Amino acid sequence: MLDQVILVDSQDKAIGTAEKLKAHEEGKLHRAFSIFVFNSKNELLLQQRAKSKYHSGGLWTNTCCSHPNPIEPIEKTIHDRLQFEMGFDSELKHLFAFEYRAEFENGLIEHEYDHVFLGNYENNPNPNPDEVEDYKWISWSDLQTDLKQNPSKYTAWLHILMDRYFDKFM
Repeated sequence: MLDQVILVDSQDKAIGTAEKLKAHEEGKLHRAFSIFVFNSKNELLLQQRAKSKYHSGGLWTNTCCSHPNPIEPIEKTIHDRLQFEMGFDSELKHLFAFEYRAEFENGLIEHEYDHVFLGNYENNPNPNPDEVEDYKWISWSDLQTDLKQNPSKYTAWLHILMDRYFDKFM
């Protein structure tokens, strides 16, 4: 079975499902989530997406991001996905949700209603090499500086989150 995403309207009301790649080819609005995990030093755990990803491969982004499973609550999917990608789980708190659209050079379109979650973790992860090329802990100020100096190293949604919603993390 192909991966399915939850199609939503602009108020995040579910209106159906679609095959993940097709939703990204057609730019259909669908539900997603982004997880930001910090340690006690207030450093953010970033992952470098595997180069084999269908878009944004090799770019740095937040700790974990994906799409909820249409047949289970998002509260379960976020923990399963964090464990699958980064090799650990954490208590996660929903911060906010927002809609964004980003187009990529390969013709795919991210049009997502993204739910943002915050967690804490004190150890190093054990990332899945099929999903994650590398990881690093970075201070919030160093991340902001590097985003400005090296914008092409980071995913579109991380730029949007840092530009528009920075104050929600602080």
